[in-house]
Amino acid sequence: MPSLRASTAANVPTREKQSVALTSALAAALLTALKVVVGLLTGSLGILSEAAHSGLDLVAAVVTYFSVRVSDKPADLDHPFGHGKIEHLSAFIETSLLLVTCAWIVLEVARRLFFRQVHVEPSAWAVGVMLISIAIDTFRSRALFRVARKFNSQALEADALHFSTDVFSSAVVILGLLLVYVAQVKNIPWLRDADPVAALAVAGIVVYLSVKLGKRTVDALVDAAPEGASAQIAQAVSRVPGVLNHERIRVRQSGPRLFVDFQVVLESNIPFEHAQSVVGVVEAKVHELFPTADVVVRAAPREPASGDVVERIRSVAHRENFQVHDVTAYLVKGRVNVNLDLEVDPSLRLDVAHDQASRLEAEIKSALPEVSEVNIHIEPMAKRVEASDEAQLAREVMEKRLMKIARETPGVLDCHALEAHRVGEHILVSLHATVEPELTVTRVHDITEELGFKFRKAFPQILKVSIHAEPKGKEK
Repeated sequence: MPSLRASTAANVPTREKQSVALTSALAAALLTALKVVVGLLTGSLGILSEAAHSGLDLVAAVVTYFSVRVSDKPADLDHPFGHGKIEHLSAFIETSLLLVTCAWIVLEVARRLFFRQVHVEPSAWAVGVMLISIAIDTFRSRALFRVARKFNSQALEADALHFSTDVFSSAVVILGLLLVYVAQVKNIPWLRDADPVAALAVAGIVVYLSVKLGKRTVDALVDAAPEGASAQIAQAVSRVPGVLNHERIRVRQSGPRLFVDFQVVLESNIPFEHAQSVVGVVEAKVHELFPTADVVVRAAPREPASGDVVERIRSVAHRENFQVHDVTAYLVKGRVNVNLDLEVDPSLRLDVAHDQASRLEAEIKSALPEVSEVNIHIEPMAKRVEASDEAQLAREVMEKRLMKIARETPGVLDCHALEAHRVGEHILVSLHATVEPELTVTRVHDITEELGFKFRKAFPQILKVSIHAEPKGKEK
């Protein structure tokens, strides 16, 4: 059960978003009332257009408040991706309302300019209301933008955009009123149309910003990838060690959260644990770019090259969930013969284990037609830690004999850290062998194989020899 402190911390974003949205709605109500009163008293279309603008801002602010409340609800069975799309829908509604307002303003401007003269009475009250509007809108837009960026909320960003446009449009209206006042004092007839022209400028500003916001809103509603997100993810993923390629990067925005889904191509014969480790690093890289993103990464194996028979055989075995090692392939009269060791549950009956080996053989021949014969050695899979004790042979006798054998083996410069333990009826030997650093891995493997063969020949009870080869100068 989550703690009370954790629950409270989880509610902090929701409370902060709701608080700023509610404050915005109350401020919009106050400004709308002031602008309506002053606009009617002065007859200013600019102020009335601003009142209509603020009225729609009020509707939009109320819609934003309720959308924020709903969008922060956790995902459920009916909404597995959460309720974030409500924010985009809210922003779309706000944009539509703004465009409707602009259409009304343009029609009213046309009426006043060409069909009906309306006397505008500029006053200190009108200018004062607009200055109050600018102050309140500046404060509200900054508060909304701050919270919108903090929580990546498109609904709050739309609300903030509304109030930032109010700042500019209110300034235009003040300019229009001042020009009308100058026209009356100086008797300049053509300046008397400054008020409706100012209203038209308000409409132009709002249309431009509304279309810009509307495009982003529609993109989110139709699951368009946020600009640049896919390229950023692709660049970050391509730098992760072990990732050979990436495919089908799909990014969608839902409210403040980003959903990312893609596939990475890895080597076909790496262990499952290694694949999971690479996937974990990939997810971490995406979260560095988008901390709150919901990331789903699928790992797919790269198909081995057609000429790489051993890798293709390993790929077939792993695909069928068989554990194999020591896979060798060689040509006999133009055909490929394969030898490999198959690890099975040590408690299996021989006939069951043999059936598994036969199935693997059939799968290999089906996938690789060039393979003529598959010889499978069945051996028990190590599943538990075996008890051991010191070898019964005198430790110093065995150590001296093995050391002598090692020093007489060509290629071995030194031999140390030798241990021998009895497990059941057998003896396990481990040691470190120092070799020249410039030797290839193939040559070193041949040396250690020869050394292991000599050990088992000297002591037939030795079951396994584990030799750690290390270059000269880096001995542990």
